[in-house]
Amino acid sequence: MTKVTLIPGDGIGPEVAFAAKDVVDATGVDIEWDIVNAGADIYEKTGEFIPEALLKSIEKNRVVLKGPITTPIGKGFRSINVTLRQKFDTYANIRPLKTMPGTKGVFENVDLVVFRENTEGLYMGIEHRINEDVAEAIKVITRKGSMRIAEETFKYAKEKGRKKVTAVHKANIMKITDGLFLDCTRKVSKDYPDIEYEEKIVDNMCMQLVMYPERYDVLVMPNLYGDILSDLASGLVGGLGLVPGANIGSDIGIFEAVHGSAPDIAGKSLANPIACIMSSTMMLDYIGERERANRIRKAVWSVLKEGRHRTKDLGGNARTEEITKAICEKI
Repeated sequence: MTKVTLIPGDGIGPEVAFAAKDVVDATGVDIEWDIVNAGADIYEKTGEFIPEALLKSIEKNRVVLKGPITTPIGKGFRSINVTLRQKFDTYANIRPLKTMPGTKGVFENVDLVVFRENTEGLYMGIEHRINEDVAEAIKVITRKGSMRIAEETFKYAKEKGRKKVTAVHKANIMKITDGLFLDCTRKVSKDYPDIEYEEKIVDNMCMQLVMYPERYDVLVMPNLYGDILSDLASGLVGGLGLVPGANIGSDIGIFEAVHGSAPDIAGKSLANPIACIMSSTMMLDYIGERERANRIRKAVWSVLKEGRHRTKDLGGNARTEEITKAICEKI
């Protein structure tokens, strides 16, 4: 039996998180769910965004499935997602992006994976005011952080039979920080001679992705670029409602949909659970249940291809529980 911490989240979080739980349970996998929440709803009740009980659950179980969580903007609260990533050192954010049948993707042949360094760069939050007219943020790139995200990327590419890794950077301007990142990816690339390696400046990469996404396979980049490019690439395959995500550390995995909590549609059964369901397949892969993960992927693919159970954002009228039920029945 595997114990998994389930964080329902808030907004539409509980709807999509419990949909993913139902789908995982439909495979018959032996999982014990430890349900502990965080976010705005919990804050209103307890005064804590991240309860101590949740941190203890994650420390114990080391595997987490997470729904989207709201972080208030401009109120002095740090992102819960960033806090969890840094506390548990989940240094690799992985987002597979693949065109799915019957969706609103711009292209029909996208199949790429974004690896984002997840713990440093500008997202370390080191910033201060110099005076009332000047604010400063410090970008931190380390050899350790760059080496391990590069190693994770090339290891993944080899295991999955991928052919090319593209490092994304701005070393033409940030010669020291992004230069260090490139030094590390180049060094790691030499250990994988069968995988093609190339480098692209981030602004050019944005243009390339919206024109020729089929030319790219696996992308690796520092934190901020990864946050932006993974959302850009999500638009190529139909939006964030379809894109899974994983945050991986040396001995821990946090799996989550990358979209927001959408409070405007919360409780209306309009939420698309596909991203959270597909995140659960990455979780199953992580715990060694690849056969069950593939059954879910095939079920999702089949339901979308048939087209009878699509949520509103996918051009249909199905409710959250209807598409979830259809996927469970396929399994």
